[in-house]
Amino acid sequence: MDIARTPATPDGNPEMADAAVEPKASAIIRREDYTPFPWLVPQVHLSFELGVEQTRVTSRLTVERNPAADASPTIRLNGDGLKLSELQVDGEPCSTHAMDGDDLVVTLPGERHELTIVTQIDPAANSQLMGLYASNGMLCTQCEAEGFRRITFFPDRPDVLSTYTVRMSGPAAQFPILLCNGNKADSGGDGDTHWAEWHDPWPKPAYLFALVAGDLVARSDSFTTTGGRTVELNVWVRDGDLDRTEHAMESLKRSMKWDEEVFGREYDLDLFNIVAVSDFNMGAMENKGLNVFNTKYVLADQETATDGDFDGVEGVIGHEYFHNWSGNRITCRDWFQLSLKEGFTVLRDQLFSQDMDSAPVKRIEDVRILRGVQFPEDSGPLAHSIRPDSYREISNFYTPTIYNKGAEVIRMMRTMAGEEAFRKGTDLYFDRHDGEAATCEDFITAIEDGAGLDLRQFRLWYSQAGTPKVSVAVTHDGDTAALTFKQDIPATPGQADKQPMPIPLRIALFDRESGKHDGEHLVMLDTAEKEVRFAGFAAPPVLSINRGFSAPVTIDRAVSRDDLVFLAAKDDDPFARYEAMQDLMVGHLVSAVAGEMDSAERDAARQDIACAFAAVLEDDRLDDLMRGELLMMPSQAYLSEQMLLAEPGRIHEEREALKAALGSALESQLLTLHKRASALPFALDQAAKGARKVKTVALTYLAAAKPDTASDLAEKQYSGADNMTDRQGALMVLAGLQSPARTGALLDFYNRYRDNPLVVDKWFSLQASSLHPQVLQHVKALRDHPDFTLKNPNRVRALYMAFAASPHAFHAEDGEGYRMIADLILELDPINAQTAARFVTPLGRWQRIEPARSALMRGELERIAEAGNLSRDTFEQVTRSLG
Repeated sequence: MDIARTPATPDGNPEMADAAVEPKASAIIRREDYTPFPWLVPQVHLSFELGVEQTRVTSRLTVERNPAADASPTIRLNGDGLKLSELQVDGEPCSTHAMDGDDLVVTLPGERHELTIVTQIDPAANSQLMGLYASNGMLCTQCEAEGFRRITFFPDRPDVLSTYTVRMSGPAAQFPILLCNGNKADSGGDGDTHWAEWHDPWPKPAYLFALVAGDLVARSDSFTTTGGRTVELNVWVRDGDLDRTEHAMESLKRSMKWDEEVFGREYDLDLFNIVAVSDFNMGAMENKGLNVFNTKYVLADQETATDGDFDGVEGVIGHEYFHNWSGNRITCRDWFQLSLKEGFTVLRDQLFSQDMDSAPVKRIEDVRILRGVQFPEDSGPLAHSIRPDSYREISNFYTPTIYNKGAEVIRMMRTMAGEEAFRKGTDLYFDRHDGEAATCEDFITAIEDGAGLDLRQFRLWYSQAGTPKVSVAVTHDGDTAALTFKQDIPATPGQADKQPMPIPLRIALFDRESGKHDGEHLVMLDTAEKEVRFAGFAAPPVLSINRGFSAPVTIDRAVSRDDLVFLAAKDDDPFARYEAMQDLMVGHLVSAVAGEMDSAERDAARQDIACAFAAVLEDDRLDDLMRGELLMMPSQAYLSEQMLLAEPGRIHEEREALKAALGSALESQLLTLHKRASALPFALDQAAKGARKVKTVALTYLAAAKPDTASDLAEKQYSGADNMTDRQGALMVLAGLQSPARTGALLDFYNRYRDNPLVVDKWFSLQASSLHPQVLQHVKALRDHPDFTLKNPNRVRALYMAFAASPHAFHAEDGEGYRMIADLILELDPINAQTAARFVTPLGRWQRIEPARSALMRGELERIAEAGNLSRDTFEQVTRSLG
């Protein structure tokens, strides 16, 4: 499953106060308490009599005792808000059952039985969007992590694997398309009603079950696997959206081909369906043979989707397809092993995207996301290890740590092993555990055995939370350079003391005169402190470290501004060059916020940064995609992480001042860049995408320095745009300016796209995340807009998550931004708890903010906690955030 993806540039103790009312059934679940389920469920037959307001579900389960588990005379079938209509055991009405909370407990005397269970559910009333629910007249499901128990009583845990046969029936006019997992076995009709039967031959857990019924049309194609199987491919959407599905289909075919070539994984059914749904909590879901997607990650064309949207569609489609092996054929034993499938699959989709486009730029984008969302999580009250030890509500652990850090940890194994040996390890993993519910330990062991690595100490990455800090000092004596490394892992909730972990660091030592190095080295920092010596340097070298971001750590190095300027101009590793440019700006901004520099020092630092920028602007060896990355400023979130206590107001002020200084110093070069980039026609190749990227980057610096000039340029770019990237980039700049052109452009954009929900989401976000001084008032007005609704997660995120990521607005000095998010959480929680809980995180950063704002943020968390009747999702996030 793909969590709703974070933009690439995102600008503890579980107890709580006595006044709080703890939600029912919020007991802590611990990994150490895992035991196998006492019953196997080898076969499941489901029958759905479909209706938007009433659906009848009949499940027939074959159950038999599990020889690998302790014997039990009862079977516990999980439910969530279900009402039992009928229960039979071996064809006879059953009286030996009881309800334990929401669960159905049935006494079974023999070794093997058949259970028949009938439930009635109301999809239209399911605003939580978990289980079977209605979306604009269509029925669809979302079962990960624990949604299947909202459909029928079942042992809803990932280690219970079953083959499913499903019959769906309903009004043909209302539900002309009936889809389910696996291959279609049969279909027919009787009057106004029709039916379809589906069979999935591959055993799967209940969380991978999927059903869709509605009035849909498909873009169809086919793919022939290396083994000769012809696979029918369909992308199902609502009528009117079909012309925006070509990119999705091509992305799917590229994913299938890539997975065969790079990981040796071939698709295993005759059919692969993707369905786009407008009401969806997440990004997409990898259900076997029937992937259900948020429309955001399916629909794309030149007029309505940005380059980032095109990349997002390709990446998410790849992610969900790759789950067919890393998640479906091999699934998780329990939810503590969630990163087994998600971390590995994120790495696979990142490598796929690197191969499809610019690998260096993709790597930088992935690191920016990690630093923008995962590093703050690792340093806050919600910090947890990649394989957690406990949870209250599993939906809260679909986090950047599980996904993004999990991917980085597996990438480190790949770096240590080398690509060829890593492939041997993954082949062994797939061979050993196909058809099983596995653990993270199983994966690590397979990499050890296949790649010939000793990963005993490396396992600490799975059990220790926190982002390691690596300090490095370079000394020079004679012709030898000595590098002294130290690692420190900060304390996190429940983990005060940490052991050193293996950290693979790719480094290079540059000769200052020639601007070259003698090759790259891989240093394994596997102790608290380590010295490495290199001979052959007549003068002190310039260190390039953590090249390619070989380890998810922070680097503390005593490096001069001159050396950073050198690396920003000459480093041949794209990420290291980007990092030097970022360090130049971060060092200046942190010092400026702390008041550590006088006006002369401030001017000198800005001049050095401007010189580095000028070198990037003039470097003909760079393509524009990379140029755009090198010119991008560090986000306010990342800057806050570099400070013990962040001062949001000062950070915003100094960041904007640097942006204005750079825009003023480089005005002519930026204008030239914008003009050159504007001459390229629209295409989806790297050159055209890069041109569109630097065009908007240039506008952002000009807007800070020369708002009138930028407004005129942005207005022309907006009115002359033949694609969404240019139009949205121009509108983003205009939305932050107090310019006469602002209102007209926003009104035109809305009127132009008012019938396209995904583009209207952009309209909300652009205003909520803008640099305009009245953004708080704008968000309040947008909350009352007729197109705003709390029932659609995309729309809620578009307005409020964009606002929470807008530092100067969210961190308004009087706390109004904090109140706004707290009010949203309280209003949204009864409607959609999963979405509401994700808004706790911005408030949960209170311990890293200066005292006045910190008290206001904590006060809002306490107000939420005291409200009572919170969902388990929100309750856990709030209590952990309070500490």
